[in-house]
Amino acid sequence: MSWYVALVLAVGAERLAELVVATRNARWSLARGGVESGQGHWPFMVVLHTGLLVACVAEAGALDRPFLPALGWTCTALVASSQALRWWCIATLGRQWNTRVIVVPGLERVERGPYRLLRHPNYVAVVVEGVALPLVHSAWLTATVFTVLNAGLLRVRLASEERALQSLA
Repeated sequence: MSWYVALVLAVGAERLAELVVATRNARWSLARGGVESGQGHWPFMVVLHTGLLVACVAEAGALDRPFLPALGWTCTALVASSQALRWWCIATLGRQWNTRVIVVPGLERVERGPYRLLRHPNYVAVVVEGVALPLVHSAWLTATVFTVLNAGLLRVRLASEERALQSLA
């Protein structure tokens, strides 16, 4: 269980690194006339993603969820893959990447890297990680609850992003 806690803490540290990048990019975008939209869902997103990390460890520990090697190692690989995809998205978008929805007038929509394959590849990473991280240690209840709540959040988030991105067209 201790290595699983370390994995969840590593994902938490990655989230903090994302917030550092996002804060820097938000300052850059806003200084160039960037317009933020969709602020209403932001607090729920923060709570949901923080809750995922806490619930992973809580369920695995409190309900004595086992590590099942075939499931656990497969899901560990999926967690690593989702992190790689997430950072590919961040690198591709550069200063335009953010955890908030901020569009800078005059900038073109990015259509290279993973964005040439998928319209919103970062959310593929979020969905995969939200299922895989809990299942590394058989925390199926956390995986299920996060997936259901995240589906609702993504519906709102994607609509907000699409409206904001229309200004780039």
